[in-house]
Parts: sequence; C-alpha cells; structure tokens
Amino acid sequence: MTGAAVPLYLDLLKRCVTNLIYRDPAIRYIGDHLDEGLIAPFSLSRRVAGKDWPSQAHTMVGTRRLDNIQALIEQILQTQVPGDLIETGIWRGGSTIFMRGVLKAYGVTDRTVWVADSFAGFPRTEQQGLSTASFTTPGLDTLRSDWVHSSLPAQMQDRVDALMEGTSYDEVRERFDRYGLLDDQVQFLRGWFRDTLPSAPIERLALLRLDGDLYDSTYDALDALYPRLSTGGYAIVDDYNTYDECRRAVHDYLGKTGAGADIQPIDDEAVFWAKTRST
Repeated sequence: MTGAAVPLYLDLLKRCVTNLIYRDPAIRYIGDHLDEGLIAPFSLSRRVAGKDWPSQAHTMVGTRRLDNIQALIEQILQTQVPGDLIETGIWRGGSTIFMRGVLKAYGVTDRTVWVADSFAGFPRTEQQGLSTASFTTPGLDTLRSDWVHSSLPAQMQDRVDALMEGTSYDEVRERFDRYGLLDDQVQFLRGWFRDTLPSAPIERLALLRLDGDLYDSTYDALDALYPRLSTGGYAIVDDYNTYDECRRAVHDYLGKTGAGADIQPIDDEAVFWAKTRST
C-alpha cells in the first residue's frame, strides 16, 4: 500500500468497525429503565467516545481508542520493538480486525495478531476463572446473573442477548474474512484465559491490550502475558476507569511483581503505558 493510501485506508477501517458509515442504533444499558425498550437512537458523540453498546458495529471502543491502537502500533514499527499483538476480550472482534488492518496497511508480514476470548461470555464457575473478586462493581453483578440465566425481566434478558449477538468464534472468524483480513497472521486463543494464556505459543509481544472487564480476567492476562511484553512495548487496559475490580487487578499485579508503570489516560475509561524494564 502506498504511503498516501495508508491513512485513508485506516480511517475508513475505523469508520467501518465502529459503523460510523450506516450509524446503527445502540442497545440500551442494562441499568437503564426497562420501559425504555431495547434500542437507543444513534449518537455520534457517544459512538466516537466509546460510550454506547452498538447493535451492529463490530467494536464498542470508539474511534479515540482505535486512534490509540494505531499510534502505538506505528510507534512499535518505527522503533522496531519485537513481538506480536494481542487483545484479551474481543467482543465482536473489531479492535483485533483493526490491528490486523494496521499491519496489512504497512506491509508487515512478520507479526501475528492474537485474538483471545472465551467466546462464551463471562466466566460462571471457579473452574472457568470466577472468584469473589470478579463481580464487585454495581451492574456487573447483574451481568453475572444474566449469564447464568437467572430469572430476570424479559427486556433485560433481551438486552443481554442483543449485546452478545455476533460474538461467537465462528462469527468473529467470518468477520475477519469479510474484511479480507483472515490469514495466517491471525491466530485465535479460544477458551478461558486461565487455561489458554499461560500455554499460548507466544514468544514476544509488542502490544498487549486487555479488555476482560473483571478482576480475574485482567489479572490472569497480565500474569500470563506481561512477562512476554518486550521492553518498549505497550500495555492498554480498556476498562481501567470503568470497573474498580479491573483497576485493582492492574495495581495488584504491578505491586506484586514490582513492575513500574507510568499509566497514561487515553480517555476517561481506558489507559496505557510503555514497559520500561523487563519483568
């Protein structure tokens, strides 16, 4: 791809994965009034900021966080930080599709995008990674009940079902293919993080993006993967300022390992930092 075409392609790819093209309506949050119905009107400002649950778009992180992914990958390529890219917790796959698109745009053929997810929602048992630290933020405990199909108002269950639509393994793979980005540089890690990440055949990482929401999903990912993040590489935590248990997991891990981190905001929810020393 020629130099002039790269920014045009990546801008269009962002608009596609966030669906700024057709502007699909949003799914109302679980905590909204149940009598307001399933769907909320499209809001450009909320979509750009990653503040809604799209009904059709392939990512909910918004364009600002995609800008951050692009900037960090470009920095990694410029400074030749060794390693692959990974996201743990991928929803409908949009952020990892964008990661693969950035590599494609720059003609990078020696790095892999790892797509890690249970493809089955949040863990529901201790064997899957559930613990007393998993659901502590108000609202997340409601989601936990939803995943185990407890008795809930029908409209709330409809919102959960709509939120999870399009997140299966086969659907995400097909979506990569729809963008023309399913190839050997995309590898899937399918299952609970505590099972898949420690044994994942990843030697080095240059970019580690965490979007697991929960304490255990965040801690398990850091514990398994942060030692493999190259010095000069970057860690991103999507839910750092959204869920207390996510932020606590980050600081528990950093405190336990003595890993320093100059944590920088991306927006009012997500953060990133550069790894400055080996762990």
